[in-house]
Amino acid sequence: MPGLRVLLSCVILLCLVAVRPAGATAIEQVTIAGGITAWLVREPAIPVISLNVSFAGGGVMDPPERKGAAHMVSGLLDEGAGELDALAFQTRLEELAIQMSFDAGPDRFTASLKTLSGNRDAAFGLLQLALTEPRFDEDAVERIRRQIVNGLIAEAKNPRTIASRTWFRLAFKDHPYGQPTKGTQESVKSITTDDLRRYVGKVLARERMLIGVVGDITAAELAPLLDRTFGGLPEQVQRPSVAVVAPDGAGRLEVVHQDIPQSQVIFGAAGIARDDPDWYAAYVLNYVLGGGGLTSRLSDQVRERRGLAYSVYSSLYPLDYAALHLGGVGTRNDSVAEALQVIRDELRQVRDNGISAEELRDAKTYINGSFPLSLTSGGRIAALLVAIQRNGLGIDYIDQRSELINAVTLDDVRRVAKRLLQPENLLVVVVGDPQGLDDGG
Repeated sequence: MPGLRVLLSCVILLCLVAVRPAGATAIEQVTIAGGITAWLVREPAIPVISLNVSFAGGGVMDPPERKGAAHMVSGLLDEGAGELDALAFQTRLEELAIQMSFDAGPDRFTASLKTLSGNRDAAFGLLQLALTEPRFDEDAVERIRRQIVNGLIAEAKNPRTIASRTWFRLAFKDHPYGQPTKGTQESVKSITTDDLRRYVGKVLARERMLIGVVGDITAAELAPLLDRTFGGLPEQVQRPSVAVVAPDGAGRLEVVHQDIPQSQVIFGAAGIARDDPDWYAAYVLNYVLGGGGLTSRLSDQVRERRGLAYSVYSSLYPLDYAALHLGGVGTRNDSVAEALQVIRDELRQVRDNGISAEELRDAKTYINGSFPLSLTSGGRIAALLVAIQRNGLGIDYIDQRSELINAVTLDDVRRVAKRLLQPENLLVVVVGDPQGLDDGG
């Protein structure tokens, strides 16, 4: 369709020009009556507008017996709203080359919108309908339900998914993090239309709503759109409280037996929160340890020197109510025990001896150099604007980020390594038929 071809051409052009030096990124704060605030980065050279909006409360807001409600809502908000049924709503999006999507993570419910600037009024109007007047028609609900259940059936055979779900179940038990955000086949089948409406009523509110906008629009033009799109949402809602929690299962090994030639392994323990003063030192440390791909310590020891795996990684995973340090590896069944021993030994080596000055320098160079190259679309920049607000990093964060990374010293990394790396306290889940390992459950 002509509109779609124009949009795709604009998106390709945006990818070519959107990456600028960090200091060239000017963020405007747009605030209207009622307290609705958005952060805006103008890009008048490309006739495209991207929006990202985040609401506090993702899967953690699901009732235990209705796990997956948030995920199901995310699949249904663009399946009919107001006077438009699913076909009419989707047809309108296609006719105007509007991209609209929703997602439910553990802690946040998000909406994304991308439109040609000439269609902005219609695009924002459709988003307003989806957020405030979702229809949840029976045929659409049952169709999305079937899609989700079929996906869960497929995932139930995936070793990586099994490993991840088992790890979180063992680590968090009855806490909302202990259950998959997508739910289970049984819980999804039990979700009613009333459950979906209740979820919308307790999550989609202006309180703790964060908005990022990038593209061909001024602050003066954006302000009335914000009012029309989000002004009809309730200002505050009663959200269930969620407890801050630390992962359980320190030192535990759990084997989920599956007749496959290669085992999937997930290991992890408590991490460092995003607002912790040691975050940047931990970020640099993790890059050297397992976040740097083929250049990382774990990759060198596990893959390059011993040929035990194609890939091995570690990552910081801060949630709203827990902080984690997770890693993973896939290896032959007869190599699992050795790979785990090598990983534990390397964590112990870094904890006890730190990293080298050369590793610190190279990590800073890569982390700072790769950051602007990751901002390859308006949608990514809009999501970054929301993340900066969510983490309270300040409107000048993009300009200050490299200085925060460069301020990390070897002493900082050594101190954080002793705090973060506790190989004896790892919770380890193995899915496969590993040799030489006993089920520690």
